[in-house]
Amino acid sequence: MQTIGGLLIFVLDIWAIASIFSSNVETSKKILWILLVLLLPLIGFLIWFFIGPKGKLGS
Repeated sequence: MQTIGGLLIFVLDIWAIASIFSSNVETSKKILWILLVLLLPLIGFLIWFFIGPKGKLGS
């Protein structure tokens, strides 16, 4: 069960990073968001999901 949870977090983080790359924010902010997601996978994803830059994916 832990493996499934870890895989789910990994997939969500990849989705978040792809969305950050496609967003219209400046490069320095993209780098900060990506670092947050990479360093704090679950918490970083949740913070990005609720207040992060919105990309073109899913729009």
